[in-house]
Amino acid sequence: MRYNPLYSVLKVIAVPLYKLLFFYKITGKENLPKEGGYIICSNHLSNNDPIFLGLAVNRQIYYMAKAELFKNPVLSALIRALGAFPVQRGAGDGKAINDAEKIIRDKKMLGIFIEGTRSKTGQFLRPKSGAAIIASQMNVPVLPLCITPKTKDRKVKLFHKTTISIGKPMTPAELGLGGEPGPEAYRGAARTIMGEIKALRAVVTGERAEDIK
Repeated sequence: MRYNPLYSVLKVIAVPLYKLLFFYKITGKENLPKEGGYIICSNHLSNNDPIFLGLAVNRQIYYMAKAELFKNPVLSALIRALGAFPVQRGAGDGKAINDAEKIIRDKKMLGIFIEGTRSKTGQFLRPKSGAAIIASQMNVPVLPLCITPKTKDRKVKLFHKTTISIGKPMTPAELGLGGEPGPEAYRGAARTIMGEIKALRAVVTGERAEDIK
């Protein structure tokens, strides 16, 4: 699978480095789509998360990233080369939505952290509806992923095992997004996606998904 050249170089470096630092393990690779546009939805615990997802998936992922990261010209050039594009959080950012839809039309993978921001507590946050809206508008599946550190507080830490679990793709119809969905349907779909992410964590931790916060 072709990558941006910089992305390819950094991935080659990251594989052994992250094996050493985080002992990462990937499960569910059989669920990965081989082609076509998809939305990857994951929880968000640390700045390492885009790298964890990149290690788990055999195609380049293109991410929405907060606009503040693009203010520094050097950092902006780097993360754009890695496939990130800016989004104004808390606002209706039409350009970001258009960029996301173009990625899907080009049969690429769009990455969205469904909580919209990092969890500072290690617990799951309330899911946002953006991924459900794009999935419905573009009629593409959502692939749930969960990052689970083997730590008591569920925070990513050096020299502690981290599991990246890949779930089965969910179509817009399976998310209840048939016809002309409204805001409540989008919120319900977001909760369904988050439920699948929690279920992936439950498999790793041995908890019941309904008990996970």
